[in-house]
Amino acid sequence: MDELVKMYAQMGITKQVYEYGEAVLEKLVTRFQKIDENAEYNQMKVVKAMQDCKVSEACLLGTTGYGYNDLGRDTLEAVYAGIFHTEDALVRPQITCGTHALALALMSNLRPGDELLSPVGKPYDTLEEVIGIRPSRGSLAEYGITYRQVDLLPDGSFDYENIRAAVNERTRLVTIQRSKGYQTRPTLSVEKIGELIAFIKGIKPDVICMVDNCYGEFVETREPSDVGADMVVGSLIKNPGGGLAPIGGYIAGRRECVENAAFRLTSPGLGKEVGASLGVLKDFYQGLFLAPTVTASALKGAIFAANLYEPLGFEVVPNSVESRHDIIQAITFGTPEGVIAFCQGIQAAASVDSHVTPEPWDMPGYDAKVIMAAGAFVSGSSIELSADGPIKPPFAVYFQGGLTWVHAKMGILKSLQFLVDRGIVLIGVEKDKN
Repeated sequence: MDELVKMYAQMGITKQVYEYGEAVLEKLVTRFQKIDENAEYNQMKVVKAMQDCKVSEACLLGTTGYGYNDLGRDTLEAVYAGIFHTEDALVRPQITCGTHALALALMSNLRPGDELLSPVGKPYDTLEEVIGIRPSRGSLAEYGITYRQVDLLPDGSFDYENIRAAVNERTRLVTIQRSKGYQTRPTLSVEKIGELIAFIKGIKPDVICMVDNCYGEFVETREPSDVGADMVVGSLIKNPGGGLAPIGGYIAGRRECVENAAFRLTSPGLGKEVGASLGVLKDFYQGLFLAPTVTASALKGAIFAANLYEPLGFEVVPNSVESRHDIIQAITFGTPEGVIAFCQGIQAAASVDSHVTPEPWDMPGYDAKVIMAAGAFVSGSSIELSADGPIKPPFAVYFQGGLTWVHAKMGILKSLQFLVDRGIVLIGVEKDKN
């Protein structure tokens, strides 16, 4: 143990910070055991889908050009459909990020005159321009698609009365964001998402219910598609890529919805038949195989962060004892200096670019300066140790990722060390909440 403490000291973490972290961890043994049980179930689910689809060595090879008859690509999409229990799936390196996957699902399944409804409040910042909340070229608004929003109630629950009033004859698609985005609202559990979908389908059975599943895959043993979602959408450089996928996104759901997305991604008449997989299939398959245990590591890191910072007087969402439904941990510092110090500590714990100091900047798609800590093997991968936040009130930071639990632990301790070194935090002394 003394040697381990010395190693942490070599990484810039004092004995005081290390021992504070160890005291926190003693209380988390039972919770971590439950996370491991969920990961074991999800691991079996992934392996079963791969076996059912007869994944072979030939599936790991790529294609070029048009990508006709790409065995590995088509089998991988069948695997995703098996895991999510859907009719079909689109899993492509040509989908560049989570926002692109969501935009693709929306733009392919909405038509001029339709209305999009968000019954869970404001969507993630980068979707505002996709929808047209903030004007942007090529937005849904430019194509005559309107948008309606119902905010969550103050306690984070659904405003069923106003949702009922908002659903009308033009409501074609309902978008449900599972994770909190740059908000301090609760993440939605699969159970709660199912209740919301059932309520909306009870009003209008033919409406398409799409779930933004980013950061939520494999956190629970069920996915939103198991409780009525017509589409679930996400990014491969988050949970399902397992840290190995270098790019990509997925849309899993009803066959018609997925086919619409495929025609939008490529071309009418071509759809899923084209799209070379190049050399990424091995990483897609292997990353998916690792995803349940990688997600479990990230989840442990999020819980550790909540339990580390809450006793110091900072608001954390979820709090230290709440159930978890994604890998995001929000910590409200109340000052730009706290957000910046936290992110710089996370960056300093990275294996890649640890010598770089992140600073807030005007990032495309956001309405305020954003600071991002992301020393990653895959650029921008938020299943790897990372943190970010907008430099605006309430000055909250959003921590996620960690390919291994040990690295997630080290990153959180390093973030605390930066805050201690700058006098923002005093260990053992609660922050004045007033």
